[in-house]
Amino acid sequence: MFCVTPPELETKMNITKGGLVLFSANSNSSCMELSKKIAEAQSFAERLRLGIAVIHGEAQDAESDLVDGRHSPPMVRSVAAIHPSLEIPMLIPKEKPPITVVGDVGGRIAIIVDDIIDDVDSFLAAAETLKERGAYKIFVMATHGLLSSDAPRRIEESAIDEVVVTNTIPHEVQKLQCPKIKTVDISMILSEAIRRIHNGESMSYLFRNIGLDD
Repeated sequence: MFCVTPPELETKMNITKGGLVLFSANSNSSCMELSKKIAEAQSFAERLRLGIAVIHGEAQDAESDLVDGRHSPPMVRSVAAIHPSLEIPMLIPKEKPPITVVGDVGGRIAIIVDDIIDDVDSFLAAAETLKERGAYKIFVMATHGLLSSDAPRRIEESAIDEVVVTNTIPHEVQKLQCPKIKTVDISMILSEAIRRIHNGESMSYLFRNIGLDD
């Protein structure tokens, strides 16, 4: 999911650009997954008083394609390469649509929101596309920051300006490798959630009453 900061957050984030909310419409997403993403984007848009746009497609030639089989069936030069006696149509690997942004992100501050960041291929490809479309700055915000392998180095060398994750997973080593990685402490929120669950109190209160300073 992708969104952009609203005018009312300009002072706290020291920015001067407006924004809109974008949601990711992956070509492999089911109707149910797409509906969920739209609902999440609408929720962000309503809270931030912004519009909605769409980012669609996938990073081309990602290493993960070789693992998950999206290059299958394998490319062959002729039918005879499969079996000389068979008469079957040529097998052609399916192609992935390139990343496309539907909506104006020019001069705005883009925020890429996800639940976890580990393999950064999709984040880097999205950031590059947003930058090409004129995004002013690009932030990534995720709940869980695994950031394994060479993710910190790739983030540091990318068009992403800052990655903000919570402290659900230790990542101090990654922060030393990449100054762009910032941490938000959610220990107080989690402890309050546990207390409320134990005492049978309302959990929705946390979502309604957490301010920008919390």
